[in-house]
Amino acid sequence: GKRTAFGAFGGKLKGWNATDLAVHATKAALSAGSINPESVGSVTIGNVQQTSPDAAYLARHVGLRAGIPLPVPALTLNRLCGSGFQALVTGAQEIILGETDVAVVGGTESMSQAPMAVYGQDIRWGTRLGVNLDLTDTLWAGLTDSHAGCPMGITAENLAEEYGISRDESDVYALTSQQRWAAANEAGKFSDEIAPITLKSKKGPQLFATDEHARATTLEKLAALPTTFKKGGVVTPASASGICDGAASLVLASGEAVERDGLTPLAELVSYAVVGVEPTKMGIGPVPAITAAAKRAGIDPKVADLVEINEAFAPQVMACAKSLGLDYGKLNVCGGAIALGHPLGASGARISAHLAHAIARGEAKTAIGAACIGGGQGIAVVLKTA
Repeated sequence: GKRTAFGAFGGKLKGWNATDLAVHATKAALSAGSINPESVGSVTIGNVQQTSPDAAYLARHVGLRAGIPLPVPALTLNRLCGSGFQALVTGAQEIILGETDVAVVGGTESMSQAPMAVYGQDIRWGTRLGVNLDLTDTLWAGLTDSHAGCPMGITAENLAEEYGISRDESDVYALTSQQRWAAANEAGKFSDEIAPITLKSKKGPQLFATDEHARATTLEKLAALPTTFKKGGVVTPASASGICDGAASLVLASGEAVERDGLTPLAELVSYAVVGVEPTKMGIGPVPAITAAAKRAGIDPKVADLVEINEAFAPQVMACAKSLGLDYGKLNVCGGAIALGHPLGASGARISAHLAHAIARGEAKTAIGAACIGGGQGIAVVLKTA
């Protein structure tokens, strides 16, 4: 599995669309695994905001541009923040059904390129004199659940209230995410998974190989920030996931394909689960999802060596950890989306690849990855030593 380093909102990757990012990650994943593109039988890519001009064709364009044969089908899917995980699940299902034995799966997002839109019904057939057409920020619209009647941040505030998580505790968690990312980056923990991008600049070619959103900060600085969604609340810009650009891709193969093609797997996908939860508390979705996936794998979540829960918001992860009784010494040990960012469709694939590399390095025998999903869902996967 490979990923791009994640670009900050309006940062170094703002000129790369979601398809470009996924092509880069996919080519890198195939190369790293010594996978002949001719052996691939399926392509599935998660993408949420559909911001690239060719978004309708995204997965198909990724497959073709990555050198995967013309007859191989491709699917672009959207399970919101769980899309990268869902691509992994869909690829596994195709292998289990015998439809293919090697599948490219991944996720991608360019949040910087989210359009400011005027909708067709308001402009295509003319507008009255004196009517000013307002632009809709499609990114903000996508981060607001119109059915539940609230933005994602309020769902985290709801969990903070229910689970008794204070502003101070939330800030400490956010700082810890940044510190853990910095320590992991310094130790080279991301080098196996990141495929550097060569960017053009006024000073010549520039290698982009480090997550751009992460930053050094202090508890005092975090405490001075205003809350974003609720007066007297918990969530600030620093305790929410970073709005970012990036992609991640993995190659899934059956046991028979591994043996036939002489492949060296990083890890084995053991089980998965997807669930629905109350939309106004969508952040608790990982709890029933992890519980179900772990049960299918025959393990207790508390005995997994590593657990990665996508950090949509600090109090959201903390509520999940509290409900499951997780050890913070095993949870998001290299930091998470608060530090490195959350390109919506990419994060599940990023977490899966990160855990697979940790297992391959011998840092864990079992690992669980999970994400909450806007609209009220949760998704989880269990990996183990191959």
